[in-house]
Amino acid sequence: MGDVFKALADPTRRAILDELQERNGQTLFEVCTRLISRHGLTSSRQAVSQHLDVLEAAGLVRTRREGRYKFHDLDTSPLRAITDRWQLPTD
Repeated sequence: MGDVFKALADPTRRAILDELQERNGQTLFEVCTRLISRHGLTSSRQAVSQHLDVLEAAGLVRTRREGRYKFHDLDTSPLRAITDRWQLPTD
């Protein structure tokens, strides 16, 4: 669970998750383009790739390959594990 908190601590990684939530299944090029145009972030492709690796290690992003393309998909199951851990009892 610590990896999830570490992954969410960075504002660029949160912006990447926002973009994947809005449009799942993006390539690295698409993620970079959206970060520039929608968030004004000018991170290099290598930096965005490293952010995606951290998100994948935390289980928040899944990847799949189709030919020479690698697509990134949002996976919210680690977030559900956090909310389930500290769920308040209902009256």
